Amino acid sequence: MISVIKNIRWMRWCLLACLVMLQACATVANPDPRDPLESFNRGVFGFNDVLDKAVVKPVATVYRDATPSWFRKGVSNFFGNLGDMWSIVNSALQGRGQATGDSIGRVMINTTVGLGGLIDVASDLEVERHSADFGLTLGRWGVPSGPYVVLPLLGPFTLREVAALPVDQQGNLLNHITDDPSRYGFSVLHVVDIRSQYLRAGEIVEGAALDAYSFTRDSYLQRQRNRIYDGNPPEDQ
Repeated sequence: MISVIKNIRWMRWCLLACLVMLQACATVANPDPRDPLESFNRGVFGFNDVLDKAVVKPVATVYRDATPSWFRKGVSNFFGNLGDMWSIVNSALQGRGQATGDSIGRVMINTTVGLGGLIDVASDLEVERHSADFGLTLGRWGVPSGPYVVLPLLGPFTLREVAALPVDQQGNLLNHITDDPSRYGFSVLHVVDIRSQYLRAGEIVEGAALDAYSFTRDSYLQRQRNRIYDGNPPEDQ
């Protein structure tokens, strides 16, 4: 519980620092209405990109190259099973009976037959995954997304998702591990696992003649919008 409180306090300080730094940001010539903080966000995006290239990406590359595919798949399945547990809560809060039932079924099958989630038996049985967090729940309750925000170390969000972060952190079962070394170890492994899954996609973006910031922002906002409307957003938005 102490670790969760520390995480919440850290995120609050991080957000406060971001808001203070906005005062020093210059405006862009033609700002995207979804991204009024673009000048600031680009600075944070650049910082995160440098950190990723210097630390996270090399570690993820070594992890991918040094471990067998079955091991990486098991790690991804394990963390996916933990995510399904939090999806149960949020699908229920959204009043989505089918999604809630599917998520409960996935957790029960993968935790038992799937050896604690290491094997994704539920997907083999065609039980659909419905990923849901509290930011998505707020969106389906009608809370506006607000402006696009890039946080140091954490990456892209909308302001609605920033507000949901403390709740999502408490819903992350890794934060409830009482042994500090174990909690930190699992958390680092989770980050490395996620980054290793996007190595190829990152290389494609880096190799193309694209504005990486705009590409990331537009892709992220489109994905979040599609999640809110189950892939069928209204045309007038």
